Formats: sequence, structure tokens, C-alpha cells
Amino acid sequence: MIIKNILLYLLLIILPDLYIYRRFVARRHVAMWKKLLWWLPCLLMLWLTYLMATADQFVPDDDRLLFIYILLLGVCVVSKAVFALCSVVGRGIARLLRSRKNWGNVVGIFGALGTVYVTVYGLTAGFASLEITYTEYNSPAVPPAFDGYRVALVSDLHVGSYHGDKQYILKNVVDTLRSLNADMVCFVGDLQNMNPAEIDEHRHLLNSIPSRDGVFSVLGNHDYGLYASPHKHVQDSMTNRMIDTQRQLGWTLLLNENRVVRRGSDSIFVAGMENQGNKARMPQRGRPDMAMKGIPKGAFTIMLEHDPTSWSTMILPQTTAQLTLSGHTHGGQLALFGIKAGDLLHSENDGWYEEQGRSIYVTHGVGGLLPLRFGLPGEIVLITLHHTKKH
Repeated sequence: MIIKNILLYLLLIILPDLYIYRRFVARRHVAMWKKLLWWLPCLLMLWLTYLMATADQFVPDDDRLLFIYILLLGVCVVSKAVFALCSVVGRGIARLLRSRKNWGNVVGIFGALGTVYVTVYGLTAGFASLEITYTEYNSPAVPPAFDGYRVALVSDLHVGSYHGDKQYILKNVVDTLRSLNADMVCFVGDLQNMNPAEIDEHRHLLNSIPSRDGVFSVLGNHDYGLYASPHKHVQDSMTNRMIDTQRQLGWTLLLNENRVVRRGSDSIFVAGMENQGNKARMPQRGRPDMAMKGIPKGAFTIMLEHDPTSWSTMILPQTTAQLTLSGHTHGGQLALFGIKAGDLLHSENDGWYEEQGRSIYVTHGVGGLLPLRFGLPGEIVLITLHHTKKH
């Protein structure tokens, strides 16, 4: 079911193969049965795509099947599509210049090889990589006692992608958090892929995340069981299990509510909104009024919200939270030549954004349902708060 527009995939699989066959394979003087061998990978991909599109679950139970499909899609389909596109453009340029040489074929070969590299690296070393982003937040609203206070921001663990021998990736995340010695850890959603049962084998890691003031968390769209079942009663049951699981881990899960953190006579508030997406299929559970209930006017507030689209639509107009922390976008999980795929889809995609004197930081997260990252390794953000004087 992860493939919803099956026609688009069918065209992506068939058209490049048809072009390459007619331009390069059909003209070769070899036996017909050898020419027909060209179509075997295409038929295999058509069959696998059909299975993916008609499956009851969003992704297969066995994550190895998803890994294999993505690998074959990149190596056998996208690479040929890149070559075919370059070749077609090259033919057009050659005709305009009245040249017999189609340099698009040469460019296409390098492009296809690059696509294979991105796919293989992204599924292996790229997905396992992790970086720490150090940044600062300066504001007169930060109480003096919290000058130098360190907040570790984590998002989109998707622990179902670390099954079995991939658990070392999650262990590296927890070990890194331990080494940062943050005052507070904020997890902003998508702990699971589809089912809370995915967390069971990782409990010993997740309940050992250290911080002076604890782990504060909110739910992401994946944490509501939307991708495991179309039935609301099943989704509600899974959501309740996720809520219980996070609390059993010792995390402070904020469901449209807030908590206070004190340092002497100074204090800050941590508010957490439930997921509020801007698409119909996303959970629409955000209640900013409830999340801010009881917070004194002017008090410094960190708002946790999984989906950054609600920052401009709800958090800015309906709350006084000075700093919002979000995830969800993954940055698109792919960056080439400095261009992030997520920038094409999200206005607040990755990093700092400011409006009306208030700020949001969007992390591109740690993992992903699709186990591929290139140019955007997993990320833990360490934000140091600083009190500044009013001008």
C-alpha cells in the first residue's frame, strides 16, 4: 500500500526500458531470445510493484522486502530512467546542432552510475550515519538561570527500521545522547513505523536515555497506528499502547499539556501539542489552547510539535511560545549538490526559521520508514539557550 499511484510507477518502469530497447538493444544482431532477456528485470519490477501496491499493510512485515524493493528500484529502474532522460535530451541537442554525436548518452551513463551509488550508499552507510548539530538560541525571554541550558532535540527514530542486526544504529543514537550530557532531551515524534510492538526489542536502550530534567516527548503521525490498520478502533488501541509505552520508558509524554522546569527562582515551560498536520490523512489532534493552559503570560515556553506546518497555522497565531521544536520532514532524506529534497515540499524543512520574533527549529531526524539517506545523515541537535539583554 506504500505505492498509491501505481500508474506513475508503471510508467517509470516501462518507458525507460522501452526507449533503451528500441534505441540500443533491438538493433543488435543477436538471437531474439537474448534480446528478450532485457525485459526480465522489467517484469520482475512490475510484479514487485503490484505486490507493494496491493498489500494490505502500508509496508511489508519483513523490512528486508522493503529494502530489496528500494534497492532494485534505484539500481534497475531509476538509473535507467536517468540514462534515458539524458539520452533523449542529448538527441534533441544533437539535432539542433546537426551533430552525429549524442553526448547525452555519455552523461546518462555517468548519471546512471551515480544513481546506483546513491542507492547503495544511502541504504547502507548513509542510513547508519549520525551527526550532531550544535546551535544556539539567544533571547531576552530566556531566564538568566537558564543561560547555558542545553536541550537535545531528537525526532523520527522509526525504531521498526532497526530490527535485528541494525539495532547498533539506535545504540549509537543513545550513546551519543549520553555523551552530550544535556539538561533536557526533547523527542518530537515518530517513535515507531507502524506498530508499538516494534519498540519491545529496543526498550533497554530507550529507557536509558539520560538527562538532568528528563525526556519530554510528543506523538508523531506514525505513532497513531494510521499505517497499520484502516480501522479506527485498531488505531485507537495502538495509540493507547504507544502512550503507555512511552510513559513506561520514563518519558514525560505531553498530550496537549505542559510541564514546568525550575532553576532556583526562575522557570521555563515545556508544552507539547499532539500531531496537527495540514493534510486530511494526517492526525488533526493539536489543541494549542490546552497545551498552553496555565502558563503565565510572558513565561519562556518551548513548544514541541511533530509537524512543523502547524507552526504558522496554529502555534504562532494561538500561542505565545517563543521557541518551537519539530521534525517530521526528514529533510527529504536526500540532498544532492546542496539541494535538499524536502525543500521542494516544505516551507519549514530543516534548520532555523524565524517569524514575528519567534523561532522554530526543524530537525531532519534520525531514521525513517524508508531506510535510505544520502547527504542528510541522521541528526541529533544540541541547542544551547542564552539569556540576552533587551535592546
